[in-house]
Amino acid sequence: MKFNILVADDEVNIRRGLAMGLTDEGYNVYEAGNGLEALKIIASKDVDLVITDLKMPEMTGEELLKNITANYKNIPVIILTGHGTIETAVETMHNGAYDFMTKPLNLDHLFLIIKRALSNRQLVLEHNELQAQVEKMKASSMIVGKSPKMRQIMETVEQVAGTRASILLTGESGVGKEVIANAIQSLSDRRDKPFIKVHCAALAEGLLESELFGHEKGAFTNAIARKKGKFELADKGTIFLDEIGEINQNTQVKLLRIIQEREFERVGGEETIKVDVRIISATNRNLEQEVKKGNFREDLFYRLNVVNINIPPLRERREDIPLMATAFMNHFAKENNKQINGMDSKVMAILYNNPWPGNIRELQNCMENAVIMCRGNILTVDDLPFAMRKDSGDNYVKIRLGTTLDNAEKSIIMATLDMCKGNKSKAAEVLAIGRKTLHRKLDEYAEN
Repeated sequence: MKFNILVADDEVNIRRGLAMGLTDEGYNVYEAGNGLEALKIIASKDVDLVITDLKMPEMTGEELLKNITANYKNIPVIILTGHGTIETAVETMHNGAYDFMTKPLNLDHLFLIIKRALSNRQLVLEHNELQAQVEKMKASSMIVGKSPKMRQIMETVEQVAGTRASILLTGESGVGKEVIANAIQSLSDRRDKPFIKVHCAALAEGLLESELFGHEKGAFTNAIARKKGKFELADKGTIFLDEIGEINQNTQVKLLRIIQEREFERVGGEETIKVDVRIISATNRNLEQEVKKGNFREDLFYRLNVVNINIPPLRERREDIPLMATAFMNHFAKENNKQINGMDSKVMAILYNNPWPGNIRELQNCMENAVIMCRGNILTVDDLPFAMRKDSGDNYVKIRLGTTLDNAEKSIIMATLDMCKGNKSKAAEVLAIGRKTLHRKLDEYAEN
């Protein structure tokens, strides 16, 4: 890896001499005559280390150091000066400098310091890359599903997570919008910053404004002290506004102002508060229709809907049901200290064909109920909620007593294949067997 070093010094001869020496050592070198030039280079180039003089016109080395420390935390800075004192050295180190050297320079010593600083930087970069990979794996594990629609959603999540764009998550209740929001936050560069969640529909209109923007003491009855709102608490981080379609027109106006100007006032207050907040919102309503009805501001809709991620209902991605059901079964078995090794094929057939009007939330509740009611180590139809057992008569295969095991298995396999309308991949998933196993058995049945 060839590192890029920026040398900032208003003395041309010193700057160019140092640049030549660093080039001979195998580094790429950028030059700047003052702090402002240095900042422009840092903003546009990939800089690994900065060497800067302390006294320069327009912007001093001290000011440059403070700016780099605040905005580019992983770039080490080495301070050079011809007026070195112990006090100056202590102050620059306190402000974040990696090291401090006085002129005339001992180049051998400087190069040693540079190698040490760049070695530390490389370790930090490798750690950050590893952390990003871990977060990506964590985010991927949040979204259970292998259907084409869910794979596409995960690709979109990975693409937009690192941006500042507002994201609108849409879909029916229970499809997992909050799970997607969590994945976006986990992959973003704000992952270590506050992630504040607000369920807009759970708060009365009078309370929502105070909850979002805070209030001053005495702003209304029972406002006995100043309270920070969710946007203030989410500064530098992300806020998730669930059921955004439920907010009233007055709150919509204030929300639009925050998005446009990044500022607001608390309820009953005059102080303008500036924030840097990324907004993820979610709704089960059709906001475009709400705009046409006059219930939702059009300008706010477009501000929130920079990127739209629509999560399909469970009935439109049935191939995800076996995976989700198994994940929930394992989770609740562990939570309830039970040893459950799987579920029989009848259970999977019922789960696969259920319409799931409540989507993932309903499936989750069903699996928790089944795990709690299970008396053995395999989930059976009798463990399912009564309503699901009652409505699942068409999903049973009647087998006479005395039927051989091979013939019973054949009846179940052929009935499942018929239920899946001949789709062998889906039938194999429902039966919890491999596709090759299913094909082999079908070939055997054809021969006989």
